[in-house]
Amino acid sequence: MMPVVAMLVAGGLEALVGEPPTRYHPVAWFGRLVAPLDREWRHPLVVGAVGAFVLPLAAAVAVGLAVATVGTQSALAAAALAGLGLFLSTSLRRLLGAAGSVIGDSDTDIAAARDGLLALAGRDASALSPGQLRSAAVESAAENLADGLVAPLSAFVLAAVVAAVAGAPTLPVAAAAAVWVKAVNTLDSMLGYRTKRVGTPPAVLDDAVMWLPARLSALALAVAFVDLHSLLRTREWLDSVPSPNSGWPMGVAAAGLDVRLEKPGVYVLNPGAALPDVAASRRGVRAVGVAGVCSYALAGLALAALGGVTVWF
Repeated sequence: MMPVVAMLVAGGLEALVGEPPTRYHPVAWFGRLVAPLDREWRHPLVVGAVGAFVLPLAAAVAVGLAVATVGTQSALAAAALAGLGLFLSTSLRRLLGAAGSVIGDSDTDIAAARDGLLALAGRDASALSPGQLRSAAVESAAENLADGLVAPLSAFVLAAVVAAVAGAPTLPVAAAAAVWVKAVNTLDSMLGYRTKRVGTPPAVLDDAVMWLPARLSALALAVAFVDLHSLLRTREWLDSVPSPNSGWPMGVAAAGLDVRLEKPGVYVLNPGAALPDVAASRRGVRAVGVAGVCSYALAGLALAALGGVTVWF
């Protein structure tokens, strides 16, 4: 049952702390390791592929070994360390706060809203209208539910299941898997742009890793909106979104709120509706929060069920 304890530690830290300051955050430290790759290379695809393989693996191995070492002394301490690793691999509270701030400023201080959007989305906000700023905030909250929470949570659970079946230590493997997914996503967020050939391998890897979490996030959002039909409506708009994954949670948000969500010049979701007003945008952020809590709860229940099955056999 120690993976359940780790999940409780991660969820408790998320509720109480949110996230540590950037300067003390291990993800920021990992970003410093990635930064030297962001330049012109003679063979950018080779460099990108090596970086995508080595850097996430190194982070995962380091965390897995740390949890395993602590576990030789205390199972509870190992669960606490694994929970800390999972907590540092996820993000929900800061995401909801940043999206809420952009929405709140969108009608009163558009300059502040445009500045705040930089914490959420890597897009030029200088010419965005208030409605487009709110759209970007809702889109980013929905997309980052998958990237920042569901992906590491699902990796933790799936790795725990695989480790239990294989007879391997569950906590080190599960914690390593969550950290690996977060590292892959960080690489993609820093390098995965069409203008950066070195970022092509990390982007392809991230697309593969995020296939299931994006769809699980869409399902969680549909439940939060109490609107499973939104999943069907989302399929109508997916062709306009370049990413094979992000359109799912964003599309469900557009359908669940019955608003237009758009990235100008790139995609439009629910084109027949109006851009979100403040009230609709806040409902969208609340739905992301509900979906996040549900994701934690379902992950915990899955681990509890795994523990029960393991004890039974």
